Amino acid sequence: QAQVLQSGGGLVQTGSALRLSCTTSTPTRTTNYIGWFRQAPGQEREFVAIMDWRGARKQYADAVKGRFAISRDNRDNTIYLQMNGLKSEDTAVYFCVVSRVLATSHGAVDYWGQGTQVTVSS
Repeated sequence: QAQVLQSGGGLVQTGSALRLSCTTSTPTRTTNYIGWFRQAPGQEREFVAIMDWRGARKQYADAVKGRFAISRDNRDNTIYLQMNGLKSEDTAVYFCVVSRVLATSHGAVDYWGQGTQVTVSS
């Protein structure tokens, strides 16, 4: 059964760093891109970052560019989202995603992780 499993998250103060992790067991034919979306309370789910499986191409939302970094550990295929300089507006539930295409809208995502809460307090 295809799964996207996340770990990490928590409560941090403004300016802190946090790293989210994700592992996938999705079909190879659909695992072309891996990324992260987030959803803040009362808002729609939004794109955060995405990369192709080899890491040759990466794309970030303007709101996180320069602060967040997506990567993959080739040794165990764990996907990471390193979040630095966190702001209160980064507070949201973060979702690891897998897609066949470079998904920057939630409709293009094939698989979703279970979500993990990130709360940034000022």
